[in-house]
Parts: sequence; C-alpha cells; structure tokens
Amino acid sequence: MKSKKIVITGGPSSGKTTIINKIDSLGFLCMHEISRDITLEFRKEGVTQLFLNDPLLFSDRLLAGRIKQFKTAEKIKKEQVFLDRGIPDIVAYLNGTNIKYGNNYKKACTDYKYDIVFIFPPWEEIHLCDNERYEDFEEAKRIYTLLDKTYREYGYNPITVPIGTVDDRSNFILNTLKIN
Repeated sequence: MKSKKIVITGGPSSGKTTIINKIDSLGFLCMHEISRDITLEFRKEGVTQLFLNDPLLFSDRLLAGRIKQFKTAEKIKKEQVFLDRGIPDIVAYLNGTNIKYGNNYKKACTDYKYDIVFIFPPWEEIHLCDNERYEDFEEAKRIYTLLDKTYREYGYNPITVPIGTVDDRSNFILNTLKIN
C-alpha cells in the first residue's frame, strides 16, 4: 500500500497548523512543519530570522527536510499522511523575493509529487505576529497568492479550505477525502 501524501498549506495565520494538530489528534499520521525548528536552531546561534538574513540557506535546509519528510511518507504503510506544507511552498516563498535560486528547487517540485493539496486562505481575525512569524496581514495575503499560483504551476489544483471552526475545517478536509 502506498500512502496518499496530503499537503496542508497556506500563508501565515491561516489556521493550518491548528488543523494539522486537530487531524493528528484524531489519530491520522501528520508530519509537522519544520521551518520553526530551523528558525529556532539558528536563533540559538544569534540569527534572529534566518529567512530574512540568508533566504537560500534557510530554503536549502527546508528543501532537505521536506524531501526527507516526503521519502518518509513514501515508506509509511498508512492510507494517508498529512504534511504541514510541501516542497512547492519553498519555491513560492522564494518567488516572493528577488533572489535567484537553483533549478534544484524546481526539480524537487517535479520529482516529489503529492496526491492532494489543501490551501488555507488568509484569516485576518486570527492573524498575529510572533518570534518566528514576522509577516503582517498584507504579506500573508501576498504569500497565499504565491502559494496558490506555485502549486498550480506544478500541476496541482489546491482545494480551498473555508474559514470556520476547527471542527468545521478538519471535517471539510476529512469529508473531501472521504475518510471521516
């Protein structure tokens, strides 16, 4: 059995991590976001926000981590594996900068294909900034647009998760997948 790899993506403060945690609590296998771990690791070395200081180093670390998650998901004997963000997220964020990046990112997007992508729209009422999340709401909207566009460029048709309660949103995903 090959597990379906299901990406949950969206800009900052869209509620996606809360929903990943809810789906995880229901007993589904979830692979959690690794960008905060990378940010915290470099913060110990005195780098406040690695993506702002060295976007390519940050993105290289993310790419390696997300490829590792993908390969791990491939080996898991479950019907589905949920991933908090996918490889195209990295390209989307880099596309939002003026930084040139290598073809290895684009190649990874074509080499490692997910089965389904759910995208969370920006949600102003829950938006907040913290030590790892520096983007204001306008930037969150811009990132959402970049994410949607990038996933579509790689052949995905992201399914928009409507704004609502945690139960409504998690049920929307599970019902769409017909696993609830």
